[in-house]
Formats: sequence, structure tokens, C-alpha cells
Amino acid sequence: MGDGFKRKSPEDILKMITKLQQGTLTIYIGPVSGSGKTYHMLREGNTLRQQGIDVVICAVSTMQRPETVEQLGELERIPSIHWHRQRDGMEMKDLNLEALLERNPEVVLVDGLAHRNREGAFHATRLEDIQYLLQHNISVITTVNVYELEGYTQLARKLTGVAAEHTVPAGTLELADEVKLIDVTPETVLARLAEGHLKGHEGEAVFRQGNLGILRELALKLVAEGVNESLREHREEMGITMTIGIMERVLVSTQYHWNGSIYIRRGQQIAKRLNGDLCVVTFRDRKQVLTKEAAVFRRNMIKLVEKFGGAFEELSMTHRRTIPSTLARYAAQHQITRIVMGHSRHTRWQELWQGSVINSLLHRLQGVDLFLLADRTELDGERVLPAKLPYTRSTTYRRLSEQEMKKQIGQIRRGQFKVYIGAAPGVGKTYMMLREGNDLLRKGIDVRIGLLETHNRAGTMEQIGQLSVIPRMSRIYQGVALEEMDTQAILHLCPEVVLVDELAHTNVPGSIHQKRYEDVLQLLDAGISVITTVNVQHLESLNDAVEHITGIRVRETVPDQILQMADEVQLIDVAPRALRQRMREGKIYAAAKVEQALANFFRIGNLIALRELALRELADDVDERLEAQERKSALRGPWRRQEVVFVCVSSDKQAERLIRRGFRTAYRLKAVWHVHHVHVGRAMSDEAKCQLEVLKQLTERLGGQFHIHHSRRLSEVPVILTSKAAEAKATQLVVGQAKRLWWLNGYRGAGSVVHRLVQLSRHMDVLIVADYNYDPSGM
Repeated sequence: MGDGFKRKSPEDILKMITKLQQGTLTIYIGPVSGSGKTYHMLREGNTLRQQGIDVVICAVSTMQRPETVEQLGELERIPSIHWHRQRDGMEMKDLNLEALLERNPEVVLVDGLAHRNREGAFHATRLEDIQYLLQHNISVITTVNVYELEGYTQLARKLTGVAAEHTVPAGTLELADEVKLIDVTPETVLARLAEGHLKGHEGEAVFRQGNLGILRELALKLVAEGVNESLREHREEMGITMTIGIMERVLVSTQYHWNGSIYIRRGQQIAKRLNGDLCVVTFRDRKQVLTKEAAVFRRNMIKLVEKFGGAFEELSMTHRRTIPSTLARYAAQHQITRIVMGHSRHTRWQELWQGSVINSLLHRLQGVDLFLLADRTELDGERVLPAKLPYTRSTTYRRLSEQEMKKQIGQIRRGQFKVYIGAAPGVGKTYMMLREGNDLLRKGIDVRIGLLETHNRAGTMEQIGQLSVIPRMSRIYQGVALEEMDTQAILHLCPEVVLVDELAHTNVPGSIHQKRYEDVLQLLDAGISVITTVNVQHLESLNDAVEHITGIRVRETVPDQILQMADEVQLIDVAPRALRQRMREGKIYAAAKVEQALANFFRIGNLIALRELALRELADDVDERLEAQERKSALRGPWRRQEVVFVCVSSDKQAERLIRRGFRTAYRLKAVWHVHHVHVGRAMSDEAKCQLEVLKQLTERLGGQFHIHHSRRLSEVPVILTSKAAEAKATQLVVGQAKRLWWLNGYRGAGSVVHRLVQLSRHMDVLIVADYNYDPSGM
């Protein structure tokens, strides 16, 4: 994936020459005022100045926030044009374009991209001012709030009641060379408000906790969309066609039939729950005229897809047997990650005689999940029900049991837990953790460093400031002295807050706890608050996705439950090219490792994909928290009331991926989930026992239940699994694609297990998870 080997077209060359003749635009975007956009913009300005770049500021508002004022440093200020707004007398600042052009700096820092200029100004808006500066080869760094972008303005108003005073066109972010998200938790913004750092904003609707959460999720999703587009462009440049499934794209395949609208609604529900796009296709024989009934269904379905903001397309069909190949081709062309369709209504003998559309489709799909919808409307009625159980007053006055009382007291006593998460090493998580530690120290809070990995980064070491470091403990392993966090020393000193770097670290064998996150849990249980750092690739359930993106299997992981139990999770976002530049400057790894890292994990495509993964994962986490507080606040919409997810696994290498997928499905649906394995044969080898023990531990780490059953014959496996699924009252079955070996597709082989299981489970939803190793071109 070398960046420089693809020949550029004449259009590319012209575009690059034009770009050389104008300045670059960087936009810092955040959920609300007070999120830290100006602070980070000024900090970047100081960094550029230290590198010898000519930087000035104009029309920058610090709002007298101490930490922001501190960042002004020695930056040169070009006086702005002050004027008073007629309607309320508020003082406003316009850019002084004449002074800026005369001064001709390399970079200008300016606040408030959505600002409207005074009457009679050279331009009506600040955006036009900035474009004018860019044309004169002056680079600009500026700030904007998510609800000030047209398109998101209306959505924010609908969800929160917050109205933007001024807006910028929806495509403004596309003008930027770099967009940087400043993520901030509602708790942090509310603390800044309480401390008086957001004067003039007291009582505003935007600063209600639920609204802050919604605006934060909108910002995360907005930047994720932009990152997805840049990933698509990068892949096109590199000639890469296969999707890696970060951005979910759900394709509903249906017919002009009474259940067509049901399938579309369910498809939209799935797409929304997965934060993905919706596409709908129908198959039509062009030689036949639609019946009146079919024409009515068609009109209604098109209206429904338009209402959901999806894409609708009719595909030509000459014969039923062509449907699988057409659908598989469409999925590949549109980078679909999941196809949603109804179960086959054919009997086993009809499928043998006419062919199974589902089986034929599975033979052709690569990297695409297949979701088969159960038609249970006659039994269950409408499927779209609230995810949160209704409130009942009867529980209000019930006396707590002794066990419940102890649990609640333990939660009150437990320390606060905050996690800084990033897409890759070097984004600045440790820097931000230390900065927050020093802020708390200045407020008189007892903060200590429990474990710090600076990797000799000068900027990080400077941030240690006045923080005291608790010495590490030394442990001998295989004749070598290794250092670990001294958890017992921290417990003895009992500070109010302890900073712990690299949460996913595995401790030296022989330590009290195997993993550092277990040490952290012990500290929290002792009432000590913890601020920690982790990268998105270390989340257990994303292990397969990360390997698929980077080709690297991450060995050190933390259960997703650790992130879920955090009181605050904050993303540190850095654009991939900026991160690679940090790497080249030796700010991440030692010089000897730089070239190897840039050629492997830190390839631009990997970093773009990991950044999108981090943004979407945190957006999902924010929505889960909103949903837990108040169902109306969640952006992903409702789901059915009670779900039970039933995962069927063998003992092959795909089993772990199925378990992780089962967990992520259950987590989104707030469902109970089970993993079931059927051992075929009499005796179980020691190797098989070890493999199953690994699967059991993974399931339990992720909060599921693992079950093993026994069978003498392979043909009994589907019946056993469907029987156990019925006992568990399962609503969704998760299985893997059977291996595509022609001799296994008959009724005596492993391929028939999935086939027969699907036939026996038509009353349930069935998710058939893609086999990424299968290459349909080899068929």
C-alpha cells in the first residue's frame, strides 16, 4: 500500500498545482461552546510557531477561560474590527482582512466559522473571509460547533430544541484539508459551567446533560462520515475494492408484497441500530406488467424508503435462479456489509428440485453477512417496541434485600472511572490524562501517577508537572528484572485519583492480577478514582475487525464491559496524516522503529480505518448511555422489548469471531446471550478440551453463557441446537458460513449443518456471519 507508486492523471496534477497556490484549511469541530476547540487551536498555533512557522491570531475569543488564555502564549495578535450588534448591543469581532493581507502570515487562527459580519463588510460571512485568505496563500485554522452545520442544525433542533444563531453550508467540512474532532464528555462541560468558565451560557438549553450527549454523538457521527469518505477515496486511489465493514451498509432484498414494508422497516431498524446506511432492492421481470396490487405496494415501499433516507433500486430478473448472482454482484459493487431478506418459504424437497436462493447466495458472497428475518407478525404482532422496560411505580417502595443494599453501598463507595480512548498509539491520550491530572491537582485534589509510559516523548514528559509518581515494583521473571505498577503501594497511599496508562497491558507472570485492568478494578473497589488510557484496537469484541483492517492480531485486549462501566469515556482524535508526521518526527517511537511502523501498522489506510472505528465505537457508547438514561434521547431508535441471542459455534478459528459478533449483537439489543457447541463423537481429545476452554473463557469475559452438548452423529447437531434454542426462548440465531467445499454441501457434510439449522429455525431471525477467507472466484 505504498502511497507514491500510482501514476497521477492530468486532472490530479492540475488539482495538486492549484492546491499549491492556496493556503490549507483546518477545522476544529466540537459538540458545543466550551468543548475546548479554541484551546486546542491555540495549542496547535504555538506548536507551529515553535517550528518556525509564522502564525498570528485574529478574532479569537478565549471567554477568559484560564487554560485557554494561557495558550495565547506569545502568539501575535492582529487587531480585529469590533462592532456592536444592533438588536442586543453585544460586542462582535470581524476579521481585519486588510491588516491580515498586509501582514501576510503563513497561518491565521480565527474562532467562530459560522460568524456573520457587520453590515457593509467586504464579505457577509466569516467563511467567505477565510476562503479569501486561502486564495491569497494564507492558511487558516478555525472552529465550529456541530449544530452550526446546515443539515445537522435541523436535526439538533429536532432532538434537543437547540437552535443555531448562524450556520455554515453543509459541504463546508469538505473544503477543509483536515477536520479535527474535539470530543468532550457532558460531565466535563457541566463541570466547566459550574466553575464559571462558560460565563454568559448559564441556563442555556444546550447545556442540559441529555442535550450535551446528543450533540456529542452527532459530532462523532459527522466526523466518522467524513473519515469514511476519505477511506473510500484512499481505497480508490490504491485500487482496493473490497470493503472492511467499518461503515455498515444494510441491503434489504424484498418483493412487491404485503410483507415488503415490514422487511424495509426492519432493515431500517437494523441499519439505524448499527449506525449504517440503508439500501433496498426489488427484483422485477420487465416483460410482465405489474398487477394493480403490486403497483400499490411499489408506491408505498418507495415512499417508505425515501422517508428513511435510503436508496431504492429495481433489479431486472429473467429467472429465479439469477437472483443470487445479481444480488451478490450488487452487494460487491455497493460495498454492502449485510443483506436482509426473508426466510425461504420453500419446503426441503422444493429447494432440492428448484434450488435454494439462500444457499446459492451464500456460495457467492464474500465478506457480507446474511440476516434472515422471521415472519412472526401473526404470533407477536408489531416488532418495534421500546428497548427500555416501562417504569412501574410498584417497585418504588419495595424494601431492598441485604445483597441489594450492599451492592448499592459498594457503588456509592466505588471510585470514579474515566477512560481516554484513541485510534492508535501517539494520538495524545497520555498527554491529556496528565493535563487533567494537573488540573485536578491545582484544585486541591490528591492526584498521583500510578503507572506512566512516556516513551521518551518530550511533550508528554513536560505534562508531568507537579504530579508525584508512585514508584513501580520490580519483579524477576526468567532472570530479568521487570517493572510493574505497585497496586499495593497505591492502596496503602490511597490517593483520591490515580493515573494509570495502557489499560490493556498484561502483567508479568506471577503478579497478583494477570491484567492491568484487573488492578484498576481493585483500585476502584477501594474507592480510588482512576483515569486511564486505551486504544480502540484493544477492545475484545473489535479484535477481528482490527485484524481484518491491519492484518495484525492484537494479543492484549480488555473486555468491552470495562469500557461500559466507565463513568466517562473521551476520544482523543488525530487525523492520520498528522499522526504519521508525528511518527516521522520521532514523537511516537524511537527512530529505529519509525520506518517499519509507517510501512505496517501506521499505513495511511489502516489509520483512516481505525480512526473511523474509534469514532463509531464511541458514538455507539454515547448512544447506549443516552438510552440507559432516557429512551427518547437515543438516536438509534427503539428495538424489541425482549431479545435472546443464541450463538452456534464449532471449535474452528471462526468460533471466536462468532462469539464476539454474538456479544456485539446482544449488547446493542440489550439481550441475554448464550453460546452453544455440540461435540460430535464419543471421546473429546485434550486439544479439543483446551480449545473449548478458551472459547468458554472468552464468552464469560464478554458476559455470555457457554454450553457444551454431545452427539453421536453430525446429522443430529441441527436438531440439538434448535431444541436448545427453543428452551432458551431464542429470538435470534447467530451462525457462521459453512466452508465452501463442494463435497461438504451435501446432507452428510458440515455444510449441511448450517443449511439444516436455517431450515429448522424459520420462526427465528438468523444471522449468518460472513467467512472472510472464502473467495467466490475460486468456485
